[in-house]
Order: sequence, then structure tokens, then C-alpha cells
Amino acid sequence: MDFEQSPLAVARQLIGWTLQVDGVGGVIVETEAYDADDPASHSFSGRTARNGAMFGPPGHAYVYLSYGLHWCLNFVCREAGHGAAVLIRALQPTHGVDVMRARRGVEPLRLLASGPGRVGQALGIARSFDALPLDRPPFELQAPPRAADIACGPRIGISKAAELPWRFGLAGSPYLSKPLR
Repeated sequence: MDFEQSPLAVARQLIGWTLQVDGVGGVIVETEAYDADDPASHSFSGRTARNGAMFGPPGHAYVYLSYGLHWCLNFVCREAGHGAAVLIRALQPTHGVDVMRARRGVEPLRLLASGPGRVGQALGIARSFDALPLDRPPFELQAPPRAADIACGPRIGISKAAELPWRFGLAGSPYLSKPLR
């Protein structure tokens, strides 16, 4: 995966890839793109201590705490200093399912990683993962065996620039956080 591309290109290409963190994970079925000139992006107002990892280098994790409760995992894109990332919104669990169930406290497979907060909890994401490279442990990324059938639509869970069609998902997947039209 070339993380120096635009977050739109990376968000689309990540659909169907397998993500594991310390051997726990699954197929990426939903992503959202965020770029520096996007008012919904954490990088829009410039670099801070909280969003520093989002400014690169590409191919690293950007982890933030959402609503004071959930660690969310993003993949940094574009050149260092730019401020772009792709939010991992949902996975189809395939590896370490029992570990995910224990971490999440729920049984149904569909609910283990369907939403960015659930992804973070299921994978055991913490602030300590912020700025770590994605091509080394604890992360492992594997390309899909074939191209995925991808749907796109507006982002969700934000108040600014929500109308942008920067949310991508595996068409027809029951593991999405919310269906894509």
C-alpha cells in the first residue's frame, strides 16, 4: 500500500485489506478519508500535541480518543507535514475473534468491530499506538486476493463537511457501521 497517496485513494484501496494488531483483526470493510483542507479533519486548524502523528510520516498510525471514551485508529497519508489520514471505521472479524469478544463484552460477530470505537476496543488500540509504523509489529496489513466491490457515500458522525462522499465500504457487507446507499 502506498500511503503517500491522497486519503481518498488510500481509503478506497484499503477496503478488502486484512488488518491485524498483535494477531487480532479482520478485513477492512469501511473507511473514511480526512484531508488538511477539510473542516472535519483534526488537521484543519494545524498541528497540535493531540494530532501531531496525523502530519506524518505516511504509513504510520494516528490514534485519538473520541468523546473521551473510544480510541480510534487512523492511517496517515500523503507527504510528511501535510495532515491527512484514513479512519478505520469497521472490520469483518477474522482473526482472534475470542479475544475481540472478551474485549468488547459482546457475542455477535457483526457487533465486534462495526464502528470506529468498536474497532479500537476490539483491536486493543491505545494512545501508545499513536505514530507507530504500520509495516511493523504490532500491525500487520495484507493485500486482498482480489479487488473489492466498493460503495461510497457521505461521512457519518461529524457535523462539518458531512456531505462529502468520502466514506467507503465493502458493498453489501453486514459488518459496516451503517449501510451505504
